[in-house]
Amino acid sequence: MTTTAASPKARRPEPAQRRRRSKLTLRNTLLGWSFILPNFVGFALLTLVPVVTLFYMSLTNWNIFGTANWVGLDNFERLLGDGSFRISFVNTLYYAALHIPLTIIASLGLALLLNNKLRGVAFFRTAAFFPYITSIVAIAVVWNLLFSPEYGPINEILRAVGIANPPGWLTSSEWAMPAVVIVSTWRDMGYYMILFLAGLQTVPRELYEAARMDGANAWERFVNVTLPCLRPTMFFVTVMLTINSFKIFDLILVMTEGGPGQSTLVISQFIYRKGFEENQFGYASAAAVALFFLCILVTILQFIWNKRRNV
Repeated sequence: MTTTAASPKARRPEPAQRRRRSKLTLRNTLLGWSFILPNFVGFALLTLVPVVTLFYMSLTNWNIFGTANWVGLDNFERLLGDGSFRISFVNTLYYAALHIPLTIIASLGLALLLNNKLRGVAFFRTAAFFPYITSIVAIAVVWNLLFSPEYGPINEILRAVGIANPPGWLTSSEWAMPAVVIVSTWRDMGYYMILFLAGLQTVPRELYEAARMDGANAWERFVNVTLPCLRPTMFFVTVMLTINSFKIFDLILVMTEGGPGQSTLVISQFIYRKGFEENQFGYASAAAVALFFLCILVTILQFIWNKRRNV
């Protein structure tokens, strides 16, 4: 048998062909970077640089005037002994423990209800989503009137049904945080309803039909079909709700300003007070770093828990 050696031209592309490929690769690379670069520059200037500066400022003592003095970990040691920070930390956890499950239940219930083919379903979906895009100041003013202990319609209804001494709501240190949670849940449930609706659209109808043929009732179909199929959406909603609950600031600021006393003081407002009201920017930065690591820790734990459930 005889073998024919491959010619050099067959083994290697011609120089002109290699140049064309190099130009095409370079062109595609530059084209890709042209799409990525504006977003990366915006992220670097508006997020990355401030975050790096925050970590540096947390190790200094700076009151916006003069130079920042290096103090190391003194700000974090001060946080551990600060009673107001401990109260804000507990209040943040308390708010999250109420807000997260209530919002998930309310938004999922709305999604299940509005996922059916009803007359005017588009209007009701829009109405449920509308509070999320409404001005937070307008929401606070209206709900402050609704929660008025003496003249608010909520307490009037409670008195009408036989409750002689209804809660003081925003004027009570015990009921102020539940009142804020109620308003926050009402405001946020429309947004997360949209996410659950998107998840429900991906559930195969064949699974429901098979469950009906097996004799499963509505609750059994919900537990054995709907919830397992919504697991990715549920995980995403839980993570987003947790982060947003830890960052709660605007609603509490305009509704209670952290009061009565410190009953609704949360970490974000603690940071705002120390930084923009007392000009302790180094100390406020340390509190912000603590909040950052709290969000990171909880998010990592949620990812680990979700990964173990999927195994």
